[in-house]
Amino acid sequence: MLNALAEVVRQTDANNVYVGDGPARAARAAVEALSADAPAVEQVRLRFLAAVEALRMGRNDEALDLLAAAQTRATTLPPALAPVTRQLTWWQGIAWLRVAETRNCAEAHSAQSCILPLQGGGVHRDAGPARNAAAAFLRVLDDPRLTPPEALAARWLLNIAAMAAGEWPEGVPAQQRLGPEIFASKAPAPHFRDVAAEVGLDRFDLSGGAVIDDFDGDGDLDVITSSWHPAQALAFFRNEGGRFVEVGDEAGLRGLTGGLNLVHADYDGDGDLDVLVLRGAWLGDAGRHPNSLLQNDGRGHFTDVTFAAGLGEVNWPTQTAAFADYDRDGDLDLYIGNESRGPGDAPSQLFANQGDGTFIDVAVKAGVTNDRFAKGVAFGDFDDDGDPDLYVSNQPDANRLYRNEGDGTFVDVAPVLGVTSPSIGFPTWIFDYDDDGHLDLLAFNGYETHPIVPPLWNVVADPLGLPHRGEPMRLYHGDGKGFSDATAVAGLKVHTLAMGCNFGDYDNDGWLDFYVGTGYPDYDGLMPNRLFHNLGGRFVDVSYASGMAHLQKGHGVSFADLDQDGDLDVFIQLGGAYAGDGFHDALFENPGGGGAAVFVDVVGADRNRGAIGARLVGTRSDGRRLHRVVGTGGSFGGNPLRQHFGLGATDRLSRLEVRWPASGRWQTFGPLLAGKRYRVVEGAAQAVEVPYPPLPFVKR
Repeated sequence: MLNALAEVVRQTDANNVYVGDGPARAARAAVEALSADAPAVEQVRLRFLAAVEALRMGRNDEALDLLAAAQTRATTLPPALAPVTRQLTWWQGIAWLRVAETRNCAEAHSAQSCILPLQGGGVHRDAGPARNAAAAFLRVLDDPRLTPPEALAARWLLNIAAMAAGEWPEGVPAQQRLGPEIFASKAPAPHFRDVAAEVGLDRFDLSGGAVIDDFDGDGDLDVITSSWHPAQALAFFRNEGGRFVEVGDEAGLRGLTGGLNLVHADYDGDGDLDVLVLRGAWLGDAGRHPNSLLQNDGRGHFTDVTFAAGLGEVNWPTQTAAFADYDRDGDLDLYIGNESRGPGDAPSQLFANQGDGTFIDVAVKAGVTNDRFAKGVAFGDFDDDGDPDLYVSNQPDANRLYRNEGDGTFVDVAPVLGVTSPSIGFPTWIFDYDDDGHLDLLAFNGYETHPIVPPLWNVVADPLGLPHRGEPMRLYHGDGKGFSDATAVAGLKVHTLAMGCNFGDYDNDGWLDFYVGTGYPDYDGLMPNRLFHNLGGRFVDVSYASGMAHLQKGHGVSFADLDQDGDLDVFIQLGGAYAGDGFHDALFENPGGGGAAVFVDVVGADRNRGAIGARLVGTRSDGRRLHRVVGTGGSFGGNPLRQHFGLGATDRLSRLEVRWPASGRWQTFGPLLAGKRYRVVEGAAQAVEVPYPPLPFVKR
């Protein structure tokens, strides 16, 4: 595997349009080869292209010089080409924003960096670049030929730049000003603080995955992250009593590079958690990189067993996968959603676990090759018949819901059940958001490219009540047989441009909330990540009130009680796709103040030791029933398998019922007391309390 990944790194400059330097070098060479008498149009065009490539590589000053030179030559263009000048000015604004972010948010990072509304440490100490960006966007807005979508995107970035410079709102002309009400939540929320830098979790990287669980078997939760840059290794942050130490080399991860997403599960049934690394997404034929299956020895040391396990015979570009016991034979199988451009190209794969550490691809026989561009996959028993069904989120083709027929085959029932949207799908998950005992489906919208107008304008138009082309996420309410679209009634008719996301009950009221990492690759994709609070089946956006409206591009998300104080903290892997768009990951510490909780480790008796797919019903002492499914949450980010039950004002789960995934048998345990952690084992007579001492974050 190390040789294969080293070869991927060697090919990066030539084949990777996001982080490879080849396009930038070629563009610069084209500028240097220009003759002095070359047509002005060509002089402008080549300098503009070289500036964009330099910006993507993080060479901001070079980009600004090229844009200035292009702007000078653009003054000689005929009037019909006047929009070229505006486009150059737009990119000058973007380049100055990149300088501002690099100097103030990346290099002089603080806990408030890039969190909207920008205040305190989020206001730039070196305000000059942000002022220059604001001035550029004002010049763009002065052009009377600007279309409304273009104007809205420029207006948003103008306000962000002014805020960064400490000159908002007064420093923005009234007709272009976005008022404070735009940056206010509609409901209160506890205020989270980014403590990643203080506890050792602020890795600087590009877009990637994140999984949290007890990987070294010592009882507390560790963090593993990836970066999709082919040369950046996986990182393993071991929890050492409230502070985190990166031990990737010690854990056997040296040379194991790249990966846009991570998924964890105990695939071999030995009682510890293994990790799957997914690679090659968005790169087409150049993304035929091998994935990695990392086998854990129980002490947090990993060995790449991809080829021995039968997962490395064919490599397709992917970023999404999920484990489940689809055939209910007692071990975990694996579905990998690949990025297909049509039948025969990158079919998705269903790997049946053979029980001996190896897998066989049975996707064709099972009828789940998808043959579409998969961006999110999730298992869940939507029809309550005992076996896991499979949802695949695609773009731009319709999403699929594969109903498990119980005989090793699946049938796509998405069109019949009306769950094919959004048309530009991305992350997804299956959960019970309203605690009625039936599983519901949440499918998010991704971004749609446009040659001129940035997708950003749709996100800005949404809260302003202006018309736009963006699709909302889709919340499909399940009744055990089918679905109805509950998006609007649940308050989720919102355009988010989601990438990473996950769910968890952050305030211990028993209702599942969720956090969305947002964005798209281009540098103008500056928009807040979003926190949605579940108010008993209806959601409200509390991003700004919570302090979690981070502007940087959000990918892997995990909800986890890292400090063992009884509430869920939120980790998000931050950073963009381009080489110049790295950022520090964030850990939002939960300030508490809600009710108490119970934590439960669920252990299966067969090879599915993590009991993935088990259905749990916890009855609180006030009679309310909380419905959970053992798993890692959403399709882009991994929660611990340890289950969390928010108790609100009550003091216990009077009863915990568990339906085991392979046998389908129900067992009852309890009572389980507030503030405790328990272990329930299939076939055991009672739950066993497990020590759960507080691990206050040790802040440096």
